[in-house]
Amino acid sequence: MKFTYESYTELLRKLQRNGYHIVNYENWNEYDRSVILRHDIDYDIKKAVDLAMLEKETGGGYKATYFVLLTSDFYNVFSKKNVDALRQIVDCGHTIGLHFDEVRYPEIAGNPEKIKSKIIEERKLLSVAVGQDIKCVSMHRPGKAILDVDLQIPGMINSYGQKFFKEFKYLSDSRRRWREPVEHIIEAQEYDRLHILTHPFWYNMTDRSLHDSIFEFVNNANRSRYNFLQSNFTDLESVMLSGEVL
Repeated sequence: MKFTYESYTELLRKLQRNGYHIVNYENWNEYDRSVILRHDIDYDIKKAVDLAMLEKETGGGYKATYFVLLTSDFYNVFSKKNVDALRQIVDCGHTIGLHFDEVRYPEIAGNPEKIKSKIIEERKLLSVAVGQDIKCVSMHRPGKAILDVDLQIPGMINSYGQKFFKEFKYLSDSRRRWREPVEHIIEAQEYDRLHILTHPFWYNMTDRSLHDSIFEFVNNANRSRYNFLQSNFTDLESVMLSGEVL
């Protein structure tokens, strides 16, 4: 499968042609055959908005859960631009969830109870940012100990819980690579429950290599910083010309 918007759209249509109902973490058991669409926003919220818009405009009632990394070094969840972007995702009919990075808290590593407390803390903050109650959490690079413990968080659904990670057929495009042939698995109809994780960061109008995707993201950071300074620094052009951005 290519990492293009066209291929992703075809993946969605293939799911419906093969009898899968697009569901979420709360209503999956209302259908005999269902699929949960999960998106982790690791690096770029704008790319998530692009995918959310695509899912809406494609038709077919495609609804996904977008998991936001509150402790990201790449984006500020609370900036106006990003709050507006997340609410745009919600306006497309999708759900926002919390993407939790346990590595952010090395002092509580391997302690399920303390990790649950941190998840609840982050949940409250993200709920304020997006203006809706956050009910789902996904782990960012989860350790084996947390996966094995089947973490139960009061008032929240853990997408890495036993049910969704073990009882569903779990498929992921992590590191821009499908570990299993997702299209073949859908067409084979062997599994009644699918849990598909995609990362909006990897998808574009045209297919790009892993190198080119990373290269573009890293080098575009210079332009993004300049644009940010331009809106916060009076007469920036008198100090540095936009044409100087590498």
